[in-house]
Amino acid sequence: MKAWGNFLRFNLDYFSIPLLLKTFFSPWRRYSWSYGRGFDLGKFFEAFFSNLISRILGALMRTFLIVFGIIAEIFILVIGLIIILGWILLPFLLVGGFILGIKLCLI
Repeated sequence: MKAWGNFLRFNLDYFSIPLLLKTFFSPWRRYSWSYGRGFDLGKFFEAFFSNLISRILGALMRTFLIVFGIIAEIFILVIGLIIILGWILLPFLLVGGFILGIKLCLI
């Protein structure tokens, strides 16, 4: 159980899901354009839309990484459940296999 929890925690840290959620609308790769000094309408709109596109790209990439991380987390959860159930059922399967083997030999 402890190892299973370690795998789940590692996956969260590997994909940085909490950090990606905190910085969801941050610019991608910290790419941002300066508005410059003074007020130039053309330069203002160029910087504004460039920064907007960078933030949208950042949100899209973070969404992809968050979804992929959650899918991996669910996969680890399901595989862990299967392993634990198999571990619990293994003694019963062993005894059942011996009984079935003895019955097949007697036939």
